[in-house]
Amino acid sequence: MRFVGLVWANLARKKLRTTLTIGSFAVALFLFGLLVTIRGAFSGGADVAGVDRLTVINKTSLIMPLPYSYRDRLLQASGVAAVTFATWFGGVYQDERNFFPQFAVDRDTWFKVYSEYVVPKEQLANLMRDRQGCLVGRSLAKRFGWKVGDRIPLRGTIWTGTWEFNLDGVYEGNRPDVDTGQMLFRYDYLEEQRRFGKGTVGWYVVKLTNPDDAVRVSEAIDGGFANSPYETLTQTEKAFAASFAKQMGNIGLLVLTIGAVVFFTLLLVTGNTMAIAVRERTAEFAVLKTVGFSNPDILGLVLVEAVLIAGLGGVLGLAFAKLFTLGGDPTRGMLASFYLPWSSVGLGFGLALAVGAAAGALPAVSAMRLEVVDALRRV
Repeated sequence: MRFVGLVWANLARKKLRTTLTIGSFAVALFLFGLLVTIRGAFSGGADVAGVDRLTVINKTSLIMPLPYSYRDRLLQASGVAAVTFATWFGGVYQDERNFFPQFAVDRDTWFKVYSEYVVPKEQLANLMRDRQGCLVGRSLAKRFGWKVGDRIPLRGTIWTGTWEFNLDGVYEGNRPDVDTGQMLFRYDYLEEQRRFGKGTVGWYVVKLTNPDDAVRVSEAIDGGFANSPYETLTQTEKAFAASFAKQMGNIGLLVLTIGAVVFFTLLLVTGNTMAIAVRERTAEFAVLKTVGFSNPDILGLVLVEAVLIAGLGGVLGLAFAKLFTLGGDPTRGMLASFYLPWSSVGLGFGLALAVGAAAGALPAVSAMRLEVVDALRRV
């Protein structure tokens, strides 16, 4: 208990310096939280991808379609439990700035394969009955203020004209990082109304009976369509999602580099602060040793001060970062998710404490090694 009063008294000695140092940690940890969140948004598709799902695309390019007839052949493949498909629509709502993904999906199988999408039964039943029906994610509905029963017009860019949709339901994610910024509508409506591309789909998603069979099933699928007019490229959903993230560059390396620079700068700033504080209190440390404080006591006193400063700044910065991410995607739909997981909050707090301990180590050792006579002579 004797340490508590000393620690707080020393931190309050130079209030401005202490406040600025804590503020430095708060800003750095706020930046850390945002970087982790943005990295998760770009790689989120890979992180939440189902381990038991494969994506089958045209070998030439993702923008090239595949025949609808492939569905039955995929279902016959050994190790395949279910098959669904989707087609990118690319419509515009009001103007181009209101971007959000829209997919024409198979109403009967999509939500069986993608169990992470949670839809109320009555709303899913409405979609089954309504050819012009659609479902949107919770964050997308909140963004535009949509509610069940609204009529949503989209201007087609691939298939031109005005397309009208009835909002039959709003889906949620069973995890915070599930993308709820999409619009899903019935493939048969697209197939009926479009003027070209009939009988094709954008890509297939295969659900495996056993995830361990992913390599074997992938090779069997691609081998079965080899030398056909529409050859396929089959890969795990995780690899498929990761390929999109790589198009934006190595986000992980960018986050690591920026984070390392920020924490190294913090190390220098905090180390300098603690060194100045120790130098100013040289005589006090000599008096403490005189009245019975041991070398480990002095060492611990300085380290506790440094770690406490880092901890307070870390808590403030991470708390603001968490609150900021709770407000949703600030890019208005460009990021699939905008969520700071609690595991990353814990990691950031641990890094802050580690930097504080490292920054205070050298000044603490210096204070511990002070000889009483030499320390008093410096005054």
